[in-house]
Amino acid sequence: MKPSRLRLGLLALLGAPALANCPPDRPQLLLERFVSADCEACWAAVPPHPDPGRTAFALDWIVPGAEQAPLAAAALDESTARAARAGALRADEALTQGHPLPGRSALALEVRTGPGWNGYIGLQLTVRFTSLRPLPSGLSGWLALVERIPAGDEGTPVDRQLVRTVVGPLTLDGLARQPVRHLRSVRVPESGKAERLAAVGWVETDKGRVIAVGRSSTPDCP
Repeated sequence: MKPSRLRLGLLALLGAPALANCPPDRPQLLLERFVSADCEACWAAVPPHPDPGRTAFALDWIVPGAEQAPLAAAALDESTARAARAGALRADEALTQGHPLPGRSALALEVRTGPGWNGYIGLQLTVRFTSLRPLPSGLSGWLALVERIPAGDEGTPVDRQLVRTVVGPLTLDGLARQPVRHLRSVRVPESGKAERLAAVGWVETDKGRVIAVGRSSTPDCP
């Protein structure tokens, strides 16, 4: 799917519906939304939606920019390479990449978070393959600690799932025969709010296309 760009000169012309309060359990589309840390106005604008007719699950990435960039505190180094998959990101723009998700998937994901302890929190991803067909080769798993920021807070007009930490790629060796489970402990970000943290997991191909996504439950989103 062709990426959608949001530049400062077009902020007033672009619009999209906000995410529901709880991300959908069975989304039709994964949106990866990249915002340059230099572009505070991009964060404050409604991001483009490449396919408004589909139910979307969004991940928000802040891409590092200048050292004193307005959004530098929440920028994630890993987002630079990830944004590059969708195309070059200018300092004055946001970029949205859509990944269509299959209506029926042979991959079942279970994502959990453990209780925080001493500044760390556990993330768990379990992947099951539920088909008799051959498993596609080159698949990898990913885990992210996200901060769920509601519309109207932190200057954003839409609900966001801001990626604060990402772990991957995680091997899925043996998945054709049995479930594969990964457990990782990650540091809780100092600038985040603990009550808004959740886990997201996904599986992608060796070409970087996301084909399955799941999230952990939270008190406000079972």
